[in-house]
Amino acid sequence: MDLQGKVAVVTGSGRGLGLAYAQALAAAGAAVVVNDVDQAVVDAAVASITSEGGTATGVVAAVGDSESAQRLVDTAVEEFGRLDVLVTNAGILRDRVLWKMTDDDFDDVVRVHLRGTFTCARAAAVRMREQGTSGRLILISSPAGQRGNFGQTNYAAAKAGIVAMARTWAMELGRAGITVNAVVPVAATDMTKTIPAFAPVIEESERTGKPLPDWLRKDEGLGSVEDVAALITFLASDDSDGVTGQAIGIGGDRLALWAHPKEKAIAFADGGWSADAIAAGWADGVGAEPETYGIPAPQAPEA
Repeated sequence: MDLQGKVAVVTGSGRGLGLAYAQALAAAGAAVVVNDVDQAVVDAAVASITSEGGTATGVVAAVGDSESAQRLVDTAVEEFGRLDVLVTNAGILRDRVLWKMTDDDFDDVVRVHLRGTFTCARAAAVRMREQGTSGRLILISSPAGQRGNFGQTNYAAAKAGIVAMARTWAMELGRAGITVNAVVPVAATDMTKTIPAFAPVIEESERTGKPLPDWLRKDEGLGSVEDVAALITFLASDDSDGVTGQAIGIGGDRLALWAHPKEKAIAFADGGWSADAIAAGWADGVGAEPETYGIPAPQAPEA
């Protein structure tokens, strides 16, 4: 995969998945703008890329407001002359059940994930359209946004909104040659280590250097951050031309295309539905096969 001559901005790329994305793009030849809120973390991330022969610079900024978004785009143009790829990865967690979640818990997560994706994508789209060349917006979502997750009202809502924005922007930016896709990653990170079924297996893998077991890589689609980064590199490349408006999952050995929401069951009543008629026909009609919700609990195979 050759990304020579391309310039990418990756938000929240000082650690974890974001760092893996930035390193993979740089390894493929792209010049990368690294972003985090911590100067030391940004410096270390940039050094990890340049020490391997890659090209990178860093911006310390909290994603969310328009000024930070414009600064990221301006840095790409000032340092490397253009902008071809934006990966919106920056995010935070403030997990609490609904009745304990504060206004600040909700607003902080939505500001970084949803508003931050919007402001960065808007600034990038303006620049890409001015350049008159194709571009790539790669928006990072989550399984929580596709299925919901206990204690994550704010995070799940923001990640679901990101997929909706990808579908909308794919329509709006198509004529400009700019593709927009949402990525739904699953990887062994500090966050997944908090899941009881995953924690001991991930810790064992890190301690021994052995790969994660097949049941985790295949059945749960969970692997390393590097496994996920391959999809980012593909979507940033010319080989992904024509792939747009999609929600694509990746993790471990699994690559998946998420279905768009659609009507599953339909029934008609002449003159419209009354509440009594809906109740009488629900169980044997459109409600006969209700949808599941929530991320399924991981199940390790019996020894």
